[in-house]
Formats: sequence, C-alpha cells, structure tokens
Amino acid sequence: MASVITASESSWIGPFTGLGSRQFRKLVTVLRRKEAGTVRRGRPWGLPLEDRLLLVAAYWRTNLTMRQLAPLFGVSKSAADRIINHLGPLLALQPRQRFAKDAVLIVDGTLVPTRDHTVAEQSKNYRYSTNHQVVIDADSRLVVVIGRPLPGKRNDCKAWAESGARAAVGQTTTIADGGYPGTGLLVPHRRRKGEELPDWKQAHNKSHKQVRARVEHVFARMKTWKILRDCRLKGDGVHHAILGIARLHNLALAG
Repeated sequence: MASVITASESSWIGPFTGLGSRQFRKLVTVLRRKEAGTVRRGRPWGLPLEDRLLLVAAYWRTNLTMRQLAPLFGVSKSAADRIINHLGPLLALQPRQRFAKDAVLIVDGTLVPTRDHTVAEQSKNYRYSTNHQVVIDADSRLVVVIGRPLPGKRNDCKAWAESGARAAVGQTTTIADGGYPGTGLLVPHRRRKGEELPDWKQAHNKSHKQVRARVEHVFARMKTWKILRDCRLKGDGVHHAILGIARLHNLALAG
C-alpha cells in the first residue's frame, strides 16, 4: 500500500505538526534516543520514525479515525493504532522541575470532551469531559505543567490540588481567575454585595485580567488540534495527547 503523506516531503510537516523542518528533525533526534533504550520484540515498524511521528501528529491535528488515517500513510488500521499508543507517551511534555525566583505563572482549567466514560463525567458543557489544569509561564507563554486529567465536573479549585499541578508548582507565584478562592493563588479582588471596589482594586483587576488572558490564548492555539475537541482515546490517551500537543506548542513557540 503506497503512502500519500510522508515526512520526506517537508510540505507535509508544517500543516500537521506546526513545526519547521529544523524543529521537526530536532524532535525526531530526541525520540530516536528514547527508542534506542527500548527493546522491541516482533516485526520492525513498517514506517521510519519520521513518518511515525508525522502520523501521530496528523491524528492529533485532524482527529481522523484509524480507517481514514491509515491509508494516508500506507499502513493498516491496527498498525496506526499501535504507532499512536507507542509514540504518544514518548512525546509527552515533562513538567518543569525548577522555576526562577521571579517567575510568574498562570493557571487555568480546560475541558476536553472525552468519550471514555471511565475517566470523564458530564460537565458544565453538557458533555462527558475531562478537566485539565494547565500552567504556563506568564513571560514566555510556554506550558510548564499539566496536571493529571480529572472528571469534568470537578471544579478548578479542587482540581488544582488533586491533579498534582499545585505540588508541581510549589511556592512559585501563580495567577488564576476567580474560580480558585482559598488556594493561595493570586486571584481578582471580589466585590461584596452592595459595595463598590475602590479604583485601585478595579485597576488591579483589569491588569490581572489582561495578563491572565495569555493562558486563554494558549488554549486557543492548542485546541486547533482537533483531538482536544472530541477525544476518542481510552485511558491515559487523552493525557498523553494534551501533553504531546503542549510539547509541540512549546517547540513551535520557542523556535
């Protein structure tokens, strides 16, 4: 079966990965080092590593079914599924271990519609979803931490601690919206009933909102990957997908 899409033609790399050719080769080198330490039994892969990486990215980007995706790369549906399950975890973004003393982070939760009801629950968007706590660097806008996925009905205040995001951030200054009261994060000033906020608090809230909007911009860019709009992967698949997309986002942004 002849393939239609291949990494040997650089014109396919940008649309499906969001990366330039140099960035793509850099990621391939990192994956090749990881695979070198893994002994694989059975038949070798039918596709070179570059094409397997492109297949995974194309799946995340388009959210095509295996029946639709596999012929584009000249492989069977089962082979495409094995490639995604193998490379997905290897592409996962690793949480940042250290932060500068003057670093400022921004956190917010995003809902990913997820069909696996063992990890998802009905949420405020009336769909079965998973809640993902995403932390970015306010200056560089790079994703630094993504918490473990929780059922979609879990509010952000609880998800912040239960997902492991709070432990990963530690004492680093972190900005959040009003949905994180009592967490120790920097949240907007709240107006009490019958009272007006003084001018300085209103000015602070305005500035706070402008900075916090950066995490929404990151969500908008990440959700151009259609798998985050309707994830059919089971188990840890949704977690690996959002971590892998975050890694591609960071690589594209950092250059």
